[in-house]
Amino acid sequence: MPDTANTVVVSYPADLSDWGRFQVEKPSFRAFLRRTRDAAAAGDVWEEFVGVGCCGDALDVPLRVESVDGPERVGDDTAFEFAVREACDVEGGWRVQSAGGPTA
Repeated sequence: MPDTANTVVVSYPADLSDWGRFQVEKPSFRAFLRRTRDAAAAGDVWEEFVGVGCCGDALDVPLRVESVDGPERVGDDTAFEFAVREACDVEGGWRVQSAGGPTA
């Protein structure tokens, strides 16, 4: 039996923009999760800055661990898959970078 998770399914909210989804599902973001997470358990919520790009899109995005195949420990070979869950009023759009952004 392996000592690390085979696959971790992580969900993001349905109202995450296309740009945000692109950022989250990139191989580099999956590698980031492998480097920054020691373990993953169903129900964990990770607030991650996904990136705003040149036109903006998201602040911190709540990623939720939906399931873990294998042990909870995350390793170099752990695969991350993504699913979409209910919307949660993620504030984004080009305004993230402007003075009139969502927290102004």
